[in-house]
Amino acid sequence: MQSSTTAEEWTHDETTLSEVTLHHVTAGPEDGDLVVLFHGFPECWYAWRHQIPALADAGYRVVAPDLRGYGTSSRPERVGAYGLDHLSRDVRDLVEAFDRQSAHVVGHDWGGVVATATALYHPAVVDRLVVLNAPYPTNVTDQFSIRQALRSSYAAFFQLPSVPERLFRARDFALLERAFEDAAPGAYTESELAVYREAWSQPGALTAMLDYYRAFGRDTVRDLLGRDSAWTAGRRVNAPTLLLWGEKDRALGPEVREAFERAVPDCQTERYPTATHWLHAEFPDRVTGDLREFLD
Repeated sequence: MQSSTTAEEWTHDETTLSEVTLHHVTAGPEDGDLVVLFHGFPECWYAWRHQIPALADAGYRVVAPDLRGYGTSSRPERVGAYGLDHLSRDVRDLVEAFDRQSAHVVGHDWGGVVATATALYHPAVVDRLVVLNAPYPTNVTDQFSIRQALRSSYAAFFQLPSVPERLFRARDFALLERAFEDAAPGAYTESELAVYREAWSQPGALTAMLDYYRAFGRDTVRDLLGRDSAWTAGRRVNAPTLLLWGEKDRALGPEVREAFERAVPDCQTERYPTATHWLHAEFPDRVTGDLREFLD
């Protein structure tokens, strides 16, 4: 799939929302249907480098932000500021900032969790939802078996203060780069990883990135204790949903995918048998094609 839009035609800008200022890249005609692309951990807006030009060429107005705390977006200092209520509010505010009432919302990994949370908290904002290898943000105990708990043990380590940051910073972010080791050869070039290292090197970025896990961990404990749960109000995703799933994901097993499918009534799943967690980088043309077919 060839694309005529180039990086030189992408626009870098910042938009101030109700709580934070987000850096974002935009492309495509201003009057096109709005598509907002949300990256996961430990990437940034650049995760969508393959999809941005193709969607723009298809006539969509594409916005790919750095989530709060990432890159050059604002970094609140409180862990609680990275809860899903705040993150989903950013999505709502960003869509409104582009003078739209709603948009197609796409997310991978943490971006998928945020996108799904937006469909739950602010359903009118989401026309169509696309999620790539991300857990459903509610019913945590229903989707984590003992094997999945072992797969996700890194999230428990991330709850520690300061220690993960020091390890990630060591040897020019070598441990963070290892997150991409299971991706297919060539999915991440050295020049592309350099973009991520630049984002990770921003003051306070590592702590903010980890605070997503810390906030979610605290919310999960409150849910398990039956205290102040924001996810027990019977919310469901009503938007038509496409789930793209790399089946070689070493962090998220099939039970996570199955739980997502059970939770979303109108969910279409496309499996990628040989893809890992990083399917958008490994199979960019197929991901873009699936996006366009679903959004069109």
